[in-house]
This record gives sequence, C-alpha cells and structure tokens, in this order.
Amino acid sequence: MDLSFNAEERAFQDEVRGFIAKNLTEEMKRATALTPSVFSDPDIGMAWQRALHKQGWGAPGWPVEYGGPDWTPAQRWIFETESARAGVPNVNVMGVKMVGPVIIGFGSPEQKNFYLPRILSGEDYWCQGYSEPGSGSDLSSLKTRAVRDGDDYIINGTKIWTTHAHHASRMFALVRTSDGPRQQDGISFILIDMKTPGITTRPILTIGGDHEVNQVFFDDVRVPVANRVGDEDKGWTYGKYLLEFERGSGIASAKLREGLKAIADLAESDLTGRAIDSPDIATRISEVEVDIDALEMTELRVLSALQTGQNPGAVSSILKLRNSEIRQAVTRLGADVIGHDALAVEPMRPLYKLNREPATPEEMLTVVPEYLNGRAYTIFGGTSEIQRDIIAKMMLGI
Repeated sequence: MDLSFNAEERAFQDEVRGFIAKNLTEEMKRATALTPSVFSDPDIGMAWQRALHKQGWGAPGWPVEYGGPDWTPAQRWIFETESARAGVPNVNVMGVKMVGPVIIGFGSPEQKNFYLPRILSGEDYWCQGYSEPGSGSDLSSLKTRAVRDGDDYIINGTKIWTTHAHHASRMFALVRTSDGPRQQDGISFILIDMKTPGITTRPILTIGGDHEVNQVFFDDVRVPVANRVGDEDKGWTYGKYLLEFERGSGIASAKLREGLKAIADLAESDLTGRAIDSPDIATRISEVEVDIDALEMTELRVLSALQTGQNPGAVSSILKLRNSEIRQAVTRLGADVIGHDALAVEPMRPLYKLNREPATPEEMLTVVPEYLNGRAYTIFGGTSEIQRDIIAKMMLGI
C-alpha cells in the first residue's frame, strides 16, 4: 500500500488546511476540545456542517449525484485526518453518516429530493429510534408498534438511549408493523417529524453528568405511510445496512491519535508530575499507539471499498469493536495519568459554557468526563459481544 501523496493530493491537503483555517472559529475549536462526547452540541456541529455544505463538502461519503464531493479514497483520508488534527466539530452524524445512506440506497425519489438537501444544509437534525427497554442488543424484539390507518401509521411505544432527541427535528425509527415467526420480519423503517403530536421526550443523565440521551414516548403518533423507507416489514434489512455505515464508514484512527497525543502531552507536563516517567504509563502509551496504527490500516482498506460503492459488510464490526476498545484504553490512560486530580469532576455541562474558574486546569477538564462517557463505547451501536458474534458468523462461518 503506497501511503505517499502525489502532487495533486498535496495540493488538496493545502486546500483542506486553508478551508479549516478560514472557517474553524476559536469558539468551535474550544467547544470541541471541551466536549467529552462523540457528538458536538448542535449549535456548534451544525455551524460547521453549514460551512462544509457551502464548500460542497457536506457529505464526503455520498455519491456525487446526491451532493457528495466525488473524492478519491486518498482525498477522503486527507480530509478526515486534517479535520481531526485541527479539532473540528462533529456534524450531525446520524443525518450524514447514518440515515442519509439509507435514504440514498432505499428511499423513494420524493424522499431523496426532500430529505437529502435538508441533511446537507443542516436544516434537519436527526436522532435514531432503535433501542427500547428490553430491546437493546436483541433489537429485533422491539415492541414499538405502527398500525396502518388509511394513509397513516399510528405509532405507540417507546425508544430509549436516544442520543440528542431533545435537539432533533427528525427521527429515523424501527417499528413493528406485523407479527411473524421470525422477530426480524414485520419491522419497518419510518421517518418521523419530532414535532408530531403525541411525542414526549424525557432526559436521562449519564454517569458523566451529561444530558446526551433520552427516552422518547409515542402515544397515538400519526405518521404518513409516505414516510416509510422501502417496503413494509423489510425494515430489518435497512436497519442492518445503516448499522454497517454507523460502525464502519468513518475514520476513527485520526481522532484516536489526537486523543492519545493530548494524554501523552499531559503525561509529559508538570501538571501531572511527569507521569510519563512511570514505566507503566510509557508502555501503555506505546501499546495504544500500535493499536491505532493497526486500526488505521484496516480503515484505509475499507475506505477504498466504500469509494467503489460497496457497503462495509462484516468488517464494519471489526472497526467498531477495535475503535470502541481503543477509545476506552485512551480514556483509562487519561484518568491514570492525571491521578488524584481525577477526583475533581466538574458537574456542569457543556464544559465550554462554564462561566467560572474550573476546579482543575482546562487541559484536564474533559479527562474524567471522557472516561465516564466512554464506558458506553462498547455498548452503543451494538455491544462488543454482538460484534464478535457477527464477525464469527460472517467472516469465519461459525
């Protein structure tokens, strides 16, 4: 694999750096640095999405006919890496990287014409209605039901752990439209306007003190049948397709590398009493760096496949599994590096809006929240146990 850039690619790298320098404000950069979650607050993330859209870069993974920039794998890699190095905000991941590809692959012409431009421009902000109480890893046992009533579905049930539902204008959801011998049958993929009467959103505060997830209740919520993506009762197929993109369509290694660098810098500073001088800390930093290198090589192979129109397939589970485990290793390392300072945890979120002097230096402010938030990495998007099952079945034939 040739990892050197040619003259055209180096010129594109300069273009990306110039765009970031021009459009990334200090407020955006600081807010991103002080956000312990993988999701930026909408007021920060969507401002960056609008800047990307104006440039024509709003959806790097989309086909050019739907607004994608028609990048080569090398250009996509350059863009993602430079963005990570600069500390740009995350855009509406659930719109651009999750529901967008499903609408492109299975949506009607009317759905594509309506929703895709609104995702690109940042006009719509999406959340994901998958998990339910009792239906997390066993997602196919979901009970939220949609009953046909003329040209509408009437939806009753609840979704849980719904990230940013309190901010979202729209939800894509899996709902049960019929019963059959297999749980996977009878599920449909529905697009829901969050302003529809009968929807109630209740906050769930996480162990890190963040209001990031919610429980959403549906009480006789009327949704047009025209909002169903693809065929009725075939939503399990579309939902699995989406999860492959959620798990394996991004470039996680670049951000992991920047996160590790921040921890290594802390370890070498006087703030931590030069924790790097501990053989244990130094060894662990090196081990995580090797893991990131290995993940990076796998991502490059997957990126090439995505650019030819292939969905990630089972390898997305490998990427999700290793990304989750490495993220947790980085956050554990961070907590150990700052030592007893980990006991001073700022309860206020978001941290970038803190209007008083924090109890710990700003460089340390997100270390513990990231560690606590990171406990969920090996759960959301499919647990590590589920990923290993998928790998065993699809790649090893077990």
